[in-house]
Amino acid sequence: MKKLFVNSFKTNIGTVRTAAADKGLVLICLPGESRRYFNERIEQLFSGHQVQSGGEVNREAQRQIIDYLNGKRTRFDLPLDLRGTPFQKTALRRVARIPYGKVKTYGEIAAAIGRPRAARAVGSANARNNLPLVIPCHRVVATNGLGGYGGGLALKKRLLKMEGSL
Repeated sequence: MKKLFVNSFKTNIGTVRTAAADKGLVLICLPGESRRYFNERIEQLFSGHQVQSGGEVNREAQRQIIDYLNGKRTRFDLPLDLRGTPFQKTALRRVARIPYGKVKTYGEIAAAIGRPRAARAVGSANARNNLPLVIPCHRVVATNGLGGYGGGLALKKRLLKMEGSL
């Protein structure tokens, strides 16, 4: 039976929950997303896995996320197990390349992956990002405003302000 390691930790923005499988980090739930939601996501994505606390990848993710939120880190260096359709994975890999302190529009990401008319699909891929913060979907904005964010617009604004891009 495959194992899935889970972790929950306090940060300066609230409780963050992570999950890691054999290949790497698979899920991050931000403050505002309940433990129940986290458990439901695990059940949806990893039914049949043996779930247990801890795991080296989760410990490293905790360290790096806390450092990032405290302004001590601008990049993440974690093994990731990215889930989704081929398009979603392509879009999210491109989002992962947006530098700290910079923003791109959904349209710019779509153009960068060779699908200039797919801005809405990029937004949809961002909405399904299981690894917020590490894959910085908060750095993707609409042409006429901030756009959405799974962690809520207040958190998106806080992260962009922390990075100096708002």
